[in-house]
Amino acid sequence: MRKSPTLKIAGGVLGTAMFLTACSGGSSEPASEVTGETGVEDVTLTVATFNEFGYEELFDTYMAENTNVTIEQKKAATSNEARDNMNTRLAAGSGLSDIEAVEVDWLPDLMQSSDLFADLTDDAVEGRWLDWKTEAATSSDGRLIGYGTDIGPIAVCYRADLFEAAGLPTDRGEVATMLGSTWEDYFDAGKDFVAENGDVAWFDSAGAIFNARLNQLENAFSSSSEEEQLIPLSENADVKEIYDTTLQAAVDDKLSAGVSQWSQDWTNGFQNNAFATMMCPSWMLGVIEGNAAGVEGWDVADVFPGGGGNQGGSYLTVPTMGANQAEAKKLAAWLTAPEQQIEAFKAKGTFPSQTEALDSDALKEVTESFFNDAPVGEIMAARAEAVDVAPYKGPNYFAATTIVNDAINRVEVEDVDSIDSSWEKAVEQFTNLQ
Repeated sequence: MRKSPTLKIAGGVLGTAMFLTACSGGSSEPASEVTGETGVEDVTLTVATFNEFGYEELFDTYMAENTNVTIEQKKAATSNEARDNMNTRLAAGSGLSDIEAVEVDWLPDLMQSSDLFADLTDDAVEGRWLDWKTEAATSSDGRLIGYGTDIGPIAVCYRADLFEAAGLPTDRGEVATMLGSTWEDYFDAGKDFVAENGDVAWFDSAGAIFNARLNQLENAFSSSSEEEQLIPLSENADVKEIYDTTLQAAVDDKLSAGVSQWSQDWTNGFQNNAFATMMCPSWMLGVIEGNAAGVEGWDVADVFPGGGGNQGGSYLTVPTMGANQAEAKKLAAWLTAPEQQIEAFKAKGTFPSQTEALDSDALKEVTESFFNDAPVGEIMAARAEAVDVAPYKGPNYFAATTIVNDAINRVEVEDVDSIDSSWEKAVEQFTNLQ
């Protein structure tokens, strides 16, 4: 199991227990006044999540305040595993949990079957989230099928001890300056690093770099017109440029550890000094701490090459096949209230998507001891403000990214193809989406 990170408020001003008590007001009712006829009978709610949402302690709090409710969590190891489970059970027409977490990259697929999910529209949550977060989960007929949980503003996490050994700056501000404002700057810094420490790669995975960069494109694979039009991969200069320059840095310049994210080799890499930097959306903080338990030297820089970017983020949905939709809606609303999402960020680094939370001093004061007491709340808030593009992700986005990532893996991880040849295979496969 991954070790749970311990995010804390600077100076210990607000402890978790005090914060939750203040949020609940000592009431036996959830803090969110979402409407819906619910009874007092005992009810068991199943909640399906993946990776780390930071909800474990929140579940305990909710059950203490709502003694008729028992919560059972079903946690998938990865987003892909959760997606496969949801698609299988949607096709079967049964078996989904009362609340199902959905990752943003496969949400567009589900929007095509939005009638299979309860409409969560409610005056009590109007304006709770960033506009683009809500719009992505709103159907063409105005039904809101998901309550936003987190977003993923991207910073750069780095091993300060390995930087020092290579003669590079270690101070967060100096590191941000060194990494610069462009991807060329970032790759150039990597060349300096590997020249001094060839036993350690600059970054973990070409696929990870590619996916992070992809989130800086407004229209990566398709237009955002009312009738979506796929951009043929053979004509997609923006994606081709990201693909080429990332693989050239990874393979030709030997800057990558050559492992696929979420593989066992990648997980092991945290313990054997396999790489010195990685793209770090806020939710990755908890993953790094869990995988790098006992390793000292990790830090976070307030920088993302090329400006800003958001990678990932999720929603809580209530499938209509569930027998406890009213109670599930209340729990989903409570979990995604600003107060609870700040607690989830402190627990696992899942950065809130709620406007009230983003303006909160309690969020901006969060620090992380594992990352050399980095002010992660302040850093991620700044990274969120730097996001100036909300990428359009249509129904084919997940499939399209899979095709290109497979092409990257053939070159970098499997070492069975060249950069150009693997791209041509991806172009051919892409035609099946059109």
